[in-house]
Amino acid sequence: MNAYSRYFIKKLFWYLLTLVVAIALNFFLPRMIEGNPVSIIVSQMSQGMTDSDTIKRVYETFMKEFGIDKPLWEQFVIYIKNLFTGDLGTSFGLYPKKVTDILASAIPWTIGLQLPAILVGWILGNVLGAVAAYKKGVFDKAIFPVALFINSIPFFTLAIIMLYLFALSLGWFPLSGGYDFQKIPSLSFDFIGSVIRHHTLPFLSIVLVTIGGQAIGMREMSIYELNADYVLYAKLLGIRDSKIARYVFRNAMLPQITGLALSIGTMVGGSLICEIVFSYPGLGTWMFTAIRQLDYPLISGCTLLIAVTVLLANFTIDMIYGLIDPRIKAAQMEEE
Repeated sequence: MNAYSRYFIKKLFWYLLTLVVAIALNFFLPRMIEGNPVSIIVSQMSQGMTDSDTIKRVYETFMKEFGIDKPLWEQFVIYIKNLFTGDLGTSFGLYPKKVTDILASAIPWTIGLQLPAILVGWILGNVLGAVAAYKKGVFDKAIFPVALFINSIPFFTLAIIMLYLFALSLGWFPLSGGYDFQKIPSLSFDFIGSVIRHHTLPFLSIVLVTIGGQAIGMREMSIYELNADYVLYAKLLGIRDSKIARYVFRNAMLPQITGLALSIGTMVGGSLICEIVFSYPGLGTWMFTAIRQLDYPLISGCTLLIAVTVLLANFTIDMIYGLIDPRIKAAQMEEE
């Protein structure tokens, strides 16, 4: 077994262990919220009803239907069994709609918003940070303060500011939703244009905050690498500055890749809040709705999907990092 295989197995073990803990937390934490979801549903359905026995029968029926009448440990066992069959349960608030159907409709919106925004923000932030460290002068003095300022703004605050300024005040973009509700989803240019208009503000709010944090980190790492002994030695040997810059950028990128793996959960969480601010039809909006309605299955489904996505993203980045980590490469060369 070579060095990379040992690295892979070790990482896989810890990620699987984290997934087991996440599954348990996704089940128990929503059920620790005070309140009874069935009471909320029955109170809404029984408006105008005066027969207490009928209300009681409705209450008991829903308790049995949702399985809340069983002990918590038994509910957990049923939850685990259903997970292996891909059944996340039935939504309380949108009964009798299945949680998997709700998530299936929300996932494309969340992926279409978050994945491009996080990647674009990460790439642009690293490029701008490296250029600021390498060029210095006015370029550095302009980028660093702006990046520091934007990075200090929370996701939801910037989203609210952009919503107020560009949607409410100037009217350049729509206020909420994923598309104009009077339009029928299709592949027409009219519908696609509507989706792009609704997508722009949430996308920019995520990209701007991501750029700020990544630019600061890359600038600091690039400055550290530029002051390293090997850079001075390379300059004395007469190596071209462009070639030295490639080595500096490559070495400075390693901590940034690790930083992306560590911070991707925070970025996803912030992006979900942006979805709530813009009423974007993704996981964030559905999870907010589920929390308000004490919809245990939908809360657990949303959080489990987010946890699995973050773990997969981190695991993928760790595997890529293992391929370019010079320590693992050196260990493999020694074994060979």
